[in-house]
Amino acid sequence: MKKGILTVIATLSLTASTSFACDIAGKSGFAPENNLRISQWDKATNGMTEERFLSIVKSVSDIYAPIVKAKGGVLSMNNKWTDDTVNASAQRMGSTWVVNMYGGLARHPLTTEDGFALVVCHELGHHIGGAPRKGSSWAANEGQADYFGAMKCLRRVLEKQDNITAVSKMTVDQEATTSCEMIYKNAGEVALCQRIAMAGKSLGSLLGELGGNSNVKFSTPDMSKVSKTNDAHPAAQCRLDTYFNGILCDKSYDQDTDNNDPKIGTCIARDGYKVGPRPLCWYKPSSSEI
Repeated sequence: MKKGILTVIATLSLTASTSFACDIAGKSGFAPENNLRISQWDKATNGMTEERFLSIVKSVSDIYAPIVKAKGGVLSMNNKWTDDTVNASAQRMGSTWVVNMYGGLARHPLTTEDGFALVVCHELGHHIGGAPRKGSSWAANEGQADYFGAMKCLRRVLEKQDNITAVSKMTVDQEATTSCEMIYKNAGEVALCQRIAMAGKSLGSLLGELGGNSNVKFSTPDMSKVSKTNDAHPAAQCRLDTYFNGILCDKSYDQDTDNNDPKIGTCIARDGYKVGPRPLCWYKPSSSEI
């Protein structure tokens, strides 16, 4: 364990009000527990630079710091570029709402720049993603953090960028294009949908590889149904489905989610949504949602 992490843990042990959505050591964070390490000197990386790492985190924090402040918190981005951990996490220390981003995850060959931004949004989603939460804790559960990340956060972050040009430089899965064109008619909105869908594909592939199943596709959704909402990490395919459904939910990012009512600001079957609701592979809707 690195000296920096030990120092942080020692500091946190003195703070009784500290609570975690994930382990600061990266063992129960965004990704499954893993021993993979990718240093900044490793040749097998995606080419991510420290400048881009910091810029992507800043693109999220610049928008969401005022929103977090309005909710009573102070957003603190703990940018650990030199840390080789392939994970990310979130924690609270009183009114300080922390997002821990590690360079190892940003450098993974399967992590695209948009995928990395979606991880930042996932960790932010633990703080403001709303219900369902992890029991009675402050933190949105893992599936909800994924759903919020694509449905609200990354959409807000990327909306004003030139998404048509960005997508023109990408190879977009046909299934993603077909679904995006079914929901959105404006070319810019379609491109934004495609871009976020492929960010989710990046993370689905990463999570699949880390979890031992890299066969994660838009065309093979997880058809399982839970009998009770799963607060822990869903399987990689289920997580890709969650990102995809998040961007296919056409509710505005201005329609905020709620800490107690999962129906608010989201797509539910009772409102006529056939695509866009949370996947049943991790979420058990109440009778008022179906």
